Amino acid sequence: METKLFEVRDRATFIPCFGIRMCAEPDPETWPQAHLGMEAEAYLLRRAGFGFEEPLVLFGRLDGGECNYDVYCWKSGSRTMREAHRYVQEKWEELRSGDVIDIEYILAESTFKKISERAFRE
Repeated sequence: METKLFEVRDRATFIPCFGIRMCAEPDPETWPQAHLGMEAEAYLLRRAGFGFEEPLVLFGRLDGGECNYDVYCWKSGSRTMREAHRYVQEKWEELRSGDVIDIEYILAESTFKKISERAFRE
């Protein structure tokens, strides 16, 4: 499993979020010792509904509350969280921890991408 943190931005919105790519991958440095642990992770992930063909991203707010692995199950109906989750799921390999996920830019409602609020604190 791999975890990344994101700064999700939308109209007048700032949400610190996390994503966890849910897959049991062997660590080449600890294989075969880690094999048993990986086997247990794979079993538990499968029992929770996570597949292996295309690993899903468990996505949520860092301040707690709702988190989902299904992009379409956001109870709040929040376009911000739904679109951020979809984007992170699709672009996982390209994204780095700390990246800005700008919903207005992604949906072509803005022609420029927001920069991190972190830039204004340094």
